[in-house]
Amino acid sequence: MELRASRIREMSRQEREETLKNLRESLLRERASHAMGGAPSNPGKIKSIKRQIARVLTVMTEENKE
Repeated sequence: MELRASRIREMSRQEREETLKNLRESLLRERASHAMGGAPSNPGKIKSIKRQIARVLTVMTEENKE
């Protein structure tokens, strides 16, 4: 599921933090799977998760500046 910045902005602060936590956990699982030599089901998934984390962090930073 690809998150858009507009969708992230609609979330409450608590929802964003929960989403960020879930994304970091899934990134950890993907990296562990890759490190153990498992073939990823979707080769671009790690990159996608990292981008989504960056989007959430960007929106959170923008919110803090306001």
